[in-house]
Amino acid sequence: MDTTRLDVFAFDPVTLKWVQAELTVAMDWYTRCITGIRVTPVSTKAVDAAAVLFQTYRPRPVPGTWPKEAAWPDHGIPRGVLVEAEAVHGPVTGAVGPALAAETVIVDHGKIYLSAHLTSVCRRLGMSIQPARLRTGRDKGPVERFFRTLREDVLQLLPGYKGPDIHSRGLNPEKDAFFFLHELEAIIREWVACVYHRRPHSGLVDPHLPSVDLSPTAMFEHGLARAGYIEVPCDPDLAYEFLEVTMRTVQHYGVEIKGRRYDGPGLDGLRDMGGSDISLSQRRLEFFADPDDVTRVYFRDAERTWHTLRWEHAPSLQMPLSEEALQFARRLAAKQYTYPNDRLAVALLLERWNLGLGNSLVERRMALRLSREQAAVDLPKDEGSEVDVLPSVARVLSLPEQPSAPAIELDEAEQGDDDAGGLEELDEELDFYATALKDVDDDE
Repeated sequence: MDTTRLDVFAFDPVTLKWVQAELTVAMDWYTRCITGIRVTPVSTKAVDAAAVLFQTYRPRPVPGTWPKEAAWPDHGIPRGVLVEAEAVHGPVTGAVGPALAAETVIVDHGKIYLSAHLTSVCRRLGMSIQPARLRTGRDKGPVERFFRTLREDVLQLLPGYKGPDIHSRGLNPEKDAFFFLHELEAIIREWVACVYHRRPHSGLVDPHLPSVDLSPTAMFEHGLARAGYIEVPCDPDLAYEFLEVTMRTVQHYGVEIKGRRYDGPGLDGLRDMGGSDISLSQRRLEFFADPDDVTRVYFRDAERTWHTLRWEHAPSLQMPLSEEALQFARRLAAKQYTYPNDRLAVALLLERWNLGLGNSLVERRMALRLSREQAAVDLPKDEGSEVDVLPSVARVLSLPEQPSAPAIELDEAEQGDDDAGGLEELDEELDFYATALKDVDDDE
């Protein structure tokens, strides 16, 4: 696993301005298959690394626009080794890549890879962590080579490419950046599945057949035929294992984690443990939390059943809230009030962002993570270059004009001068976005 800063600008969904993006990937060392991909704004957190590792166990479903040959069967076994009845008699939805049960994770000495979050995930799943040696590039050579191939084959052909240094970029690459973060991630995923996995690699060689060109897909089938297949865990609640774990005791009001109180029916029968004679080591239980959504935590009882505990202020919020944003809101409220609570702090934060005051780098990063359309971990409940023909790229570049903005219906009680000003600002943002796309079409 490794993380790199992409040499291309992406669009900020909040302010419609360019923003730096980082890419985190997981690669199967033997086959060079990319098993996990995640693009994050500005910087990468430990929860993002855990989400990439989760994709190794649970590949995402294939989008409907992808070609059929780019899809893997749902269980990750190539069709050349195992023929399914559905593959013969009906369509197969498939996954974007193989499902692997990793034994060892090779990482660098970055803080996110040596964090308690990721190390605890590996410990629960029986994986060992092997840090790469300092100043030894060959320890992660295949991943570094993948980043170079991605830059040369994909990123430099996209609008907004800024190059690895100032001598490799144009005059103003920011004006061409119109891909949102989730669109940029979709382009990389599609290129990996349709091009990278199916193209022969010079580093993939069978010693018994040195003249045979092998792609990552062919190498996966080759290794599967030689060594067999280890099935990944089939637990439908496996996603909870990739969340951050906190040890806490249950009180009469529920459980308190970093100043936030959670409660739910799953704690019934455990509330009397606070004043009992049971030792502290037995009273401390595991609670699983997503740092990108502190409105709820998850608890597993003795019968291995999962329960959701909700934050006491979650009903008034009606939206996910990251832990980083809550900590910033608390500091913001402490500057204005003597005895602020979390509900007041969140209200002040939302008011600040609504007024457009969130212009600092820290606030923009928090707003970007909150605006992502997809959570880090999916919890239960033409002739030309290879990049130009990817449906994700062609769909954006071939738009003749931007669709009109959806109609916004307001109740009579909500209409007024403030709402009218908000609509004018929304129209200006949409006009800016349409103008950016029109400029790109004119250049073409």
